[in-house]
Amino acid sequence: MPLVSMTDMLNKALEGKYAVGQFNINNLEWTQAILGAAQEEQSPVILGVSEGAARHMGGFYTVVKMVEGLVHDMKVTVPVAIHLDHGSSIEKCKEAIDAGFTSVMIDDSHSPIDTNIETTKAVVEYAHAKGVSVEAEVGTVGGQEDDVIGDVMYAKLDECVRIVKETGIDTLAPALGSVHGPYKGEPNLGFAEMEEIRNATDLPLVLHGGTGIPTHDIEKAISLGTSKINVNTENQISFAKVVREVLAEKPEAYDPRVFIAPGREAIKQTVIGKMREFGSSNKA
Repeated sequence: MPLVSMTDMLNKALEGKYAVGQFNINNLEWTQAILGAAQEEQSPVILGVSEGAARHMGGFYTVVKMVEGLVHDMKVTVPVAIHLDHGSSIEKCKEAIDAGFTSVMIDDSHSPIDTNIETTKAVVEYAHAKGVSVEAEVGTVGGQEDDVIGDVMYAKLDECVRIVKETGIDTLAPALGSVHGPYKGEPNLGFAEMEEIRNATDLPLVLHGGTGIPTHDIEKAISLGTSKINVNTENQISFAKVVREVLAEKPEAYDPRVFIAPGREAIKQTVIGKMREFGSSNKA
């Protein structure tokens, strides 16, 4: 099964009133766990790759070849997109696309809207010529993910409408109160704004910072047009918890497979739970 862009899977999700999960990968085992969960659940899946994670794994080209190899060897038949998460520049997005990424996010949300639109338009032109989908962000998602740090700044409706109409993006991430990393207290999402933006743009929306958001809020966001939900921290926490437990029980262990394999299984089970929560199981 060749890697695909996000466009078709997100449009189907919007129509079917479910969301496709973007699960960030950090290494081989992370990717195995997420692909295994997707195949078992018969769910489409988006593999998110931050620039920092790509550097950790050796580079964009290495990441693509690893994913392609696992899709082949694991006999994965569900739709899989490999997506650059928070691309920091036009150049980085082009680099990822040239390496074989099927989707990119250009995040120029910290710039004035005119600059954001100009940058995003350049990425869309390059990406669409190669069949690659593009996500853009308006406003600022709080917290920190790799090199991206920000305070919450809500997306403005008029700016969302402009970036959609003037760039031709495939999906939009309007910042509406979510944060990267663990939440301090109860998440407070802007559902009224979400509905307004969805109705005005007619695009599938993206929710960043999906870890720690209660199920009832997830379901409400999906009902209002959120078709892609990003999860990273929850898998990291699940992995680290199990690895600590195994090493505490087996302090003499040194073969990495002894503790990495249980950690991989923990990620897989976490992803399966998210796919069921998002409603994407059996939607491949």
